[in-house]
Amino acid sequence: MAVTKIRKMSSWTLLIVSLISIVVLGMFFGGGITNPGEEMKEYVYTGLLLNWTSALFFVTIICMVLFAVWQFITLLKVNPKSALSALGVVVAFVAMLFITYSIGDATPLQGLNADSQKYNTAGWLQITDMWIWSTVVLLVLIVACVVWGSVKRMLGK
Repeated sequence: MAVTKIRKMSSWTLLIVSLISIVVLGMFFGGGITNPGEEMKEYVYTGLLLNWTSALFFVTIICMVLFAVWQFITLLKVNPKSALSALGVVVAFVAMLFITYSIGDATPLQGLNADSQKYNTAGWLQITDMWIWSTVVLLVLIVACVVWGSVKRMLGK
């Protein structure tokens, strides 16, 4: 019964977040451009898109940390060895973030407007590269796990 509730809740959450994301993307791309004659396009709803992605990012990080701590505490009572491996996953995630931040490029971007120049610093540029590279690494790991699970299932039958 509890698995069904969790599945329903996660399905509804995914559906709602996806619908909001589609609406925000529609507003971003369909909302117009501030000055159509300029070479660099500046969309009207850029702030909305940035705020939505930031909100999703922070909710994801907070949930990940809370669930990791909860899983660690729960497993520590039952199976300490599994608890340490669960903690190892969190440590690997933090290490991945550190590595991708370190390889980020801090070269200032050219052609940004005056409002964007405050974010054209080495720290912000490396953070941006960190999230891009982390997304690529996690996407590759997800695809590898899906392929590995499919191959394992096919060989098991």
